[in-house]
Formats: sequence, C-alpha cells, structure tokens
Amino acid sequence: MKAEQYQKGSFTMPGEAGYENLTLELAQKWGADVIRDCEGTKLSSELLSAGMDVYSTICIIREHNAFAQEHPQFQQQVFLESERVLCTDTSVSINLLSQYFSRQFELNASSVDFWQVFDRTTGEELSPSQWACEESTGKVLIRNAVQWHHYSVNFLAYRIWEEINMYNHVTNSWQKEPLRQLDPRYPEVREYLRNWLAAWCEEHSETDVVRFTSLFYNFVWIWGSDERNQHLFTDWASYDFTVSPLALEQFAQAYGYALTAEDFINQGYRNPNHIAWKQKMVDYLWFTNAFVCSFGKELVDIVHRYGKRAYVFYDDSWVGMEPQSEAFQSIGFDGIIKCVFSGFEVRLCSSVPGNLTHELRLHPYLFPVGLGGAPTFKEGGNPALDAQLYWVHVRRALLRTSVDRIGLGGYLHLTEGFPEFVDTISDIAKQFRMIKELHQRSEVQKAPVRIGILSSWGKLRTWTCGGHYHEHPDLDLINILESLAGLPYEVGFLSFEEINRENLSTLDVIINAGFAGSSWSGGDHWKDDSVLSILTEWVYEGGAFLGINEPSAVQGYANNLRMAPVLGIDIDDGRRLCHGVWKVEPSTDGLEEFSLAKKEGVYILAGTTEVLQAIESVPVLTRNAFGKGKGIYLSEYRYTPHNTFALRSLFVQSAGKTSSFSTNNPFVDCAFFPETRTLVLANGSPGEQAAVVRVGNETRNEQVEGFGMKVIQL
Repeated sequence: MKAEQYQKGSFTMPGEAGYENLTLELAQKWGADVIRDCEGTKLSSELLSAGMDVYSTICIIREHNAFAQEHPQFQQQVFLESERVLCTDTSVSINLLSQYFSRQFELNASSVDFWQVFDRTTGEELSPSQWACEESTGKVLIRNAVQWHHYSVNFLAYRIWEEINMYNHVTNSWQKEPLRQLDPRYPEVREYLRNWLAAWCEEHSETDVVRFTSLFYNFVWIWGSDERNQHLFTDWASYDFTVSPLALEQFAQAYGYALTAEDFINQGYRNPNHIAWKQKMVDYLWFTNAFVCSFGKELVDIVHRYGKRAYVFYDDSWVGMEPQSEAFQSIGFDGIIKCVFSGFEVRLCSSVPGNLTHELRLHPYLFPVGLGGAPTFKEGGNPALDAQLYWVHVRRALLRTSVDRIGLGGYLHLTEGFPEFVDTISDIAKQFRMIKELHQRSEVQKAPVRIGILSSWGKLRTWTCGGHYHEHPDLDLINILESLAGLPYEVGFLSFEEINRENLSTLDVIINAGFAGSSWSGGDHWKDDSVLSILTEWVYEGGAFLGINEPSAVQGYANNLRMAPVLGIDIDDGRRLCHGVWKVEPSTDGLEEFSLAKKEGVYILAGTTEVLQAIESVPVLTRNAFGKGKGIYLSEYRYTPHNTFALRSLFVQSAGKTSSFSTNNPFVDCAFFPETRTLVLANGSPGEQAAVVRVGNETRNEQVEGFGMKVIQL
C-alpha cells in the first residue's frame, strides 16, 4: 500500500468565512472532501464553491428566539426541587429558584397543578391546601408545618437558555444573544418548525447534508448559582428535559396512569442512567422515544424532499432518539455522527444499525479551552499532543470496527500558530484512510471468545455506560468497555429479560459490573430466582461469570451477592463481624497482575476459592471452579493498558481460548486482516516500544515508534 493513496477523502473539516486561504490550505493538507459550518461560523461563497460537499449545521429547537419570546409557554421545561428548608416555627417559606443558575431557569407559575410539596423528614406529601405559591416573589409558603422537619417543593421551570449554547457562552466568553429552546411536543411548535425547515432548505441550495445537532431534547445539565458547585446534576441519558404539562397529560392518556413530579425528582436522586429505573420511567422513555422518532421522521422527510441527505449528531439533544431502538430506524437518517474521546464511543457509533454513514468527530474541538477548562488553542495549550492522546484511544477501537468518516469541528482560525497540530491531524487522517481500506478489503480477525455484558439496560445501552469516559471515570463498566473496545472479542449486550438458555448458549463469558443497586449491576432484577437459576446452570455447564465491584448485589437474601456461591466470595456489610474468615493465600497462577484497589468486606466462602491477588489480606481478584465453569471476581476495574493486558490474560485462562495474533507489550495493539494477510501494530504510548508479536505458531520481534502505526504484509 502506497502512502499517496491515503492523501484525500473521508474527512470533514470546519470552514470559516474570513479565513478562506487558511481553510483551503488545510483542506488540501488534510485531504478534506467535505466542509461544514459550526455554531457561530458561516461559509462564504468561495468556500461553498471549493469543490467539497457541504454539511450545514442546524439545531432545530434553538434558532427561534423571536417565536419563543412571543410564545413563552412553548419553551422547554424541567421539574426542579427547591432547597430543603428546616422549619423552625409553624410555617416555612421556600425560595424556589435560590440554588439554580438564574439565567438558565424561569418559574412556570401556571403549572402549579403539577407541583408537589414534601416533608422530606418523613417522606410524606403535603396536601395542596397546606401550601400556596407567591408568584410575585417566586416563593412557596407552607402552613402548619412540623417544627424541625425539612421541607422542599417539586416545581416546573422553563429552561430559558439552551444548555450547549449556554456552555459555549460561559466557557468561551461569547457575546451573542443567548438562544432559547422550543418544545415540539406542542402542535403549534411542530407546525412552525415544519415551515421553518422547508424555508431553510429552499434558501440553502448549496447544502448537501443537513447536519441535525441531534433532535429535540438535550441530555440533562442543571447549573447552580454557586460556582463552587456549578453543575448540580448532569447525565447523558436522563429524560428530565423532556417533560411538560402536555407530555404528562398525553402520557396519562397513553398508559392509563399519571406520572408525578416526584417520579422525576425521585427523592432528589433523579433518574440518571446508572440507577435502575422503575417501570414508570421506563414507560416514559418509550413514550418519549415514540414521539421523538415520529416527528424526527417528518423533518427528515422534508430534507429528503429537497434532495438533501440528513445526518444526526449523536450528542447534545439526542435524548429520545435511542439509536438502538426500532423506532430510530424509521426516522430515515442517512448518517450518524458521534464526537469521540475514547474507544468505546467509536464502538457506540459503529454499532448503530441501519444503512447509515457512520462518522466520528475527533477531539480536541477547535475551541480555546477544552471541556475540562484546560487551555487548548491558546497560550499554555498543546493541541497536537491532545489530538494524539485522543487518537490512540480511538484508533484501538477502529482496528476492531469500521466507520466511514472522521472530522473536526470548531473555529478553524484557532489552528494558526499551532503547526504541529495541523501536521498531527494530517497524519491521523492518513492513518484513518489506511485503516478504513483494510476493513473494506478484509474483516479483522477475532479471538474465539464471545462476551456478554449483563445490565438492566441491555442492548439499549450498547457500548455506552454514562456519557463520555471523562465524565464518569469511576464507573467500573465504562472502564471495562474502554478496554474491550480495542480487544479482538465479539461483545454483545443483554438485559435480564433476555436471560434464557438459548441466548446464553452463544456466550463464553458474562460480565456484570457495578455498585449495588445500579442499573449496571442490576439492582432488583436479581430478585428473579429464574435468572439466578439459569445463570448458575450456565456457569456449571462451562461458562465464565466475571463479577466486578458488587455484582448481583441485592438485599434480603442469605448472601449480599446472589451469585456468591458461583463467585466463591461475598461482601460483608458488617453483620459477619463475629464470624470466622478463611485465611487468604494468594497464588497468581501465571496470570498478569491487575492494578486494583481494595474493597472492604470481601471474603472468600470456602478454602477452594483461589485468591489470585490480595491487598492487606483482602481478596481483590479471585477465581472459583464451579462445575465445568468458573466464577471470577474483581474488586474494581479501571482502564489502563496494563489492566487491559491483564484482562486479556484472564479471558484466555477462563475461556480456554486465545487469539492467533497478539503482542507481549500492553502499549502495542495488534490486529490481523486475514484476507489480505495484513498485520497492524499500533503504539498507544509516546515512546518507541518493542514487542514480541505472536503470528499463528510463530513469533517476530518488532519496534513501533511513539504513537505510531506499523503495517506489515505477511
């Protein structure tokens, strides 16, 4: 393969009016075949006629301030809980919005019929006759309150600043009009948006692809009034921002029962993705999914009517789309774009079914500062290094799965003064084109180990756990997914409802990871005795069950972990303080060592349980022979190259199957494309790495430069 053939194509770049020469120069250097605008930028006629396809970005619900100000009742809303106030007398006055960012929320006093007031000390709801809203002050007065009890109010508020636009203003000091957001649940809004989109398509004849910045409802992002706790609640898959009086009324008509404010507030925990949802909220998810996909199809049909393609950005206002749902396939999108920091996000994008173009938007974004607030394209930043560090995680996954395109977003002029970044992106684009062609010519070889991820969500959360990796770095499952994203295994996702002998017969390993009660470990799903029996039989007949942190944890049974007899360990919550414990005698048995943290309370159930690693006499890695199979326990899991290497070793021993192509270096990934006899080595570290590569029954010694990719024809 010659390097010249990877100079152009499959790359989307941002353009910027006023920087035509820079844009065209970088288009040539990066081999871009598509140009796009971004929020806050425009494309000039010179750029539109430069011979590249054109993506035009629209956020369908936030470009309409005049309509929103004329019809404020159609703005999007959210249930909020006031601060919890202590009653020191016989009445309590609560300022509803006191803890919230004042530029994000505005009280909807007309929705008082949907509000609730709670004595949070007892958990009891107060009768509406016991409290009243003072609209002029934004306060609720509670009468005949119990002294020394705490009280709070669940209420509806308008969201008066679209959250992504708000973030961009605050982070990058934008001096533009804040954008509001409309709720298309209302028929008047849908009619307005249909007409608006049709007019937009007529006015943008140059556009080839309408890039929807997701659809209607943003992931929940509630900001606070105190900078010491600015982000009060954030979750990538919560449905808090989809609620409205109309939605509640329509839900009650469709499902035959009503939701309340407390269903959303949930004692203050709300309903983030990692909590096992009650059936009410699952019903509401599918109710919202049906609406979002139905109206989404109407808009895509309009785009198609004008001879344009429609792509959707799988971030920001994605809630309700649920790309793994059947309804999503009916929308008719031509492509899906995912911003990626990590390997599992690549797999998340590529796994979306349908005849779609799958595209990745790389990081860093062309903004002065990154998501964490650190400098990027400004003094003190090193965007070239940032791009390399993100890319090596993305590349691990790209060697295992194919996508169609990559690209960048943001303000192109910020690249001026950062020539190393420009060169780095050029190299990344060439590597991507090479990997893409390898996938087109041959499927990548997989190791003969089939893994199932068991959680409450199942396939609905295929290759995802809690948004981006950096947002929830302590979730065990997101770390497991990041490791698996670059390993040569077939990975599937199943829910507890899918636990049956037929489904399990296709698997070698089942992973259940998370803290007790979470949606990832399963919560109350473990109360189903049939699930326990089928899994126990499956392990006994030869399967490997890998439990991490508090797998199968649920209260009310003889063991805190329902799979304890299979795992050979349990977790003491203090009730076994007077019981004897088996002496811990670790034996590695040739396994690679994990970097793990101790979890208090873990103890082995019998002397036959092998302790493979321990910290201060507390087991952190165990293995238990169970019939023909094995129960394996890890106290936690964090993604590192070394832990990924150890995980691969664990699978080899546990499943008794190995890959014909592998390396002995945790920093060097290995992929083999059999039909073209091509071996690819990828170095995820900045320094040169030596690796002994096993190729079938032979070995070879190779060197791979820092961050480099080496392609070998066998």
